[in-house]
Amino acid sequence: MERSVTVAVDDDLRPLLPARDRAAGRRVLAADPDATVGHLVQAAGVPLTEVGELLVGGVPVSREDRPPAGARVVVRPVRRPQPVPAGGFLLDVGLGALARRMRLLGLDAAWSPEARAPDADDAELVAAAVAGDRVLLTQDRGLLMRRALPAGAWVRGATPDDQLADVLDRFRPPLAPRTRCPACNGVPAPVPAAEVAALVEPGTRRTATEFTRCPDCRRVYWRGAHARRIDELVERARRLTDSHQRYKGELLARGGHGSAPVCQPGRAGRGGPPGPTEGTPCPSTCSPTCPTTTGHWSRTSPARSCSCTTTSTTRPT
Repeated sequence: MERSVTVAVDDDLRPLLPARDRAAGRRVLAADPDATVGHLVQAAGVPLTEVGELLVGGVPVSREDRPPAGARVVVRPVRRPQPVPAGGFLLDVGLGALARRMRLLGLDAAWSPEARAPDADDAELVAAAVAGDRVLLTQDRGLLMRRALPAGAWVRGATPDDQLADVLDRFRPPLAPRTRCPACNGVPAPVPAAEVAALVEPGTRRTATEFTRCPDCRRVYWRGAHARRIDELVERARRLTDSHQRYKGELLARGGHGSAPVCQPGRAGRGGPPGPTEGTPCPSTCSPTCPTTTGHWSRTSPARSCSCTTTSTTRPT
């Protein structure tokens, strides 16, 4: 008598299986008459947030159905695009650079070190997503398997650009570039140049005529030296969302997933220590305030400024 159940997944879901099962695209589990399809799928390593259609014997089934011993459960990936909850996105700690890019595109993207206490556990992060009606973006499969989480997504990609492409393909949200503060997710508003003149360098006062200021973190923004790079980011994002292209490409060829570097929220977060001295390359792992490796920190008094963003920024101390 057959005493096992086979869970077979589409290619998109293979990276979620244990390493020994990825080549075959399936995992064999012990049969249990009390186990539901949903339980078996998660036991195979696939969070239900990533699951679309489920089939047993070629027939669609629900997550609550109980397959018999010897059954083959076929798992299709979740359909794209998915709707975004009214509250927007909440990103796990390792996705700080992705959060900044999403904010540059005008997406409501809260970042977990800003949304909860530094020593908060996963349960509190899930509670923050629920309270804010946000979809939780993470590369932690265990976090996505928590029953209390109504909306989550496993982010594919080892680099922020790959991660952004995956998120845009999965949700295809409407974009509103440069309408959010990349540092704190606030909504900057136009301010007269005279109001912020004391906070910017003399050269900026001579060349920039339009300024905005975030009402939450008080940073000042203007179109700076890195505008072309961010213009290119916006154009790539618009092409992807407008054309509804499917993002796969090199991710599947590389195995579909790599761990993103962990950000260091203390480098630039509110209340954190000052940045490096002027001219020091910006760390690749710093927070959404300044995550590029090509930018440089600078300090002015009484303002702290960072020229890594599309627009240069200053923040009063």
